[in-house]
Amino acid sequence: MKTKSILKIAAIALATSGTCVAQTNPAVSENAVRIGVLNDMSGVYAPAAGAGSLEAARMAAEDFGGRVLGAPIEIIGADHQNKPDVGTAVANRWFDREGVDAIVDLPNSSIALAVQEIGREKGKIIIGGGAATARLTGENCSPTGIHYIYDTYSMAKASALAITENIGKKVYFITVDYTFGQQLQDAITHFVKQNGGQVIGSVKHPLGANDFSSYIMQAMSSNADVVVFASAAGDAANAIKTAKEFGLQQSGKSAFAPLVMIPDIKGIGAGIAAGTMLISPFYWNKSEQSAAWSKRYFERMDAMPSMAQAGAYSYTTHYLKAVEKAGTDEGIKVARAMKELPVNDWFAEGYIRRDGRMIHDQYLVKVKSPEDADHPWDLFELVETIPGEEAFRPLDEGNCRLIR
Repeated sequence: MKTKSILKIAAIALATSGTCVAQTNPAVSENAVRIGVLNDMSGVYAPAAGAGSLEAARMAAEDFGGRVLGAPIEIIGADHQNKPDVGTAVANRWFDREGVDAIVDLPNSSIALAVQEIGREKGKIIIGGGAATARLTGENCSPTGIHYIYDTYSMAKASALAITENIGKKVYFITVDYTFGQQLQDAITHFVKQNGGQVIGSVKHPLGANDFSSYIMQAMSSNADVVVFASAAGDAANAIKTAKEFGLQQSGKSAFAPLVMIPDIKGIGAGIAAGTMLISPFYWNKSEQSAAWSKRYFERMDAMPSMAQAGAYSYTTHYLKAVEKAGTDEGIKVARAMKELPVNDWFAEGYIRRDGRMIHDQYLVKVKSPEDADHPWDLFELVETIPGEEAFRPLDEGNCRLIR
């Protein structure tokens, strides 16, 4: 009887063990696929990324069904405060102690470069959504790094073409004083000169500047045709607002803000920003499908999505499809699957190259005046479509070690 009882207990234990194995996919680390949205939740980039990018990633996980490879999808977020030491500390903690498989978004180029290097060392996926620096797919490229929405090269090339062909040949820069701003100014300068234009002068401002009056006055005293705000989101919006107050356009100069985003324009008012030209790979009402998703997003966030926020939904979905295709959440294998799968959704149609650059169309748009809008958030008028193959840097010009 005792022997039979022991055998019965052993059989139950074996059956229980078998059930556990069936419920756990050994190809998924920590029995969950965790995505960390690391961005600016409280500073100058918060309206264009922040909680909105986090919510968009959560929407993607929900629409995917909440699970991949039988494991739950978990989306977490953190504020890097635009400080590289804070961003790298969060990245290391997430990877080493909290089982995060991918870190995404990363507006602020200095932080994006540092976190991508951590991901390269640890074999983890890094997706630059709000990040701008083209170095992410150039000399600092990584086998697990993906750069998804835009970069300084594509913004600069499209901007220079728009400026020299539509506005004028003489350019003055008001530039944010860190890696992103200098790279954007250098790149636009290169293409402006290539197109027969010239740079009249430039001035730098700190990240998160509140007072742009002295910078605008310096620009107005130059003989430039166009003033380029080589900054992003809230900084660019504040510069546009000050330019309006000082009568920049009335003085005969045009304003060009490559990376101001729709939440920031809405914040300062279309009447103030009207006529400003910019580059955007996405705007919410460019198609019926993008408008339908954007209205869902609006119900949650009481705002239409920026390109960074809409992109967060797209790259989160693409990442989850790649995990499913690879049959694992292992970074190298997932990155390979992301490059094999085409991108084809309401955000963009394109593909991810060997260097990690996602190639897709860019749009030159102009901010509408309020009387021309059909909707309070109908802010952009399409001026020109720039094909992705023309907008982004050629594969062999980036000095990416993966290509060599």
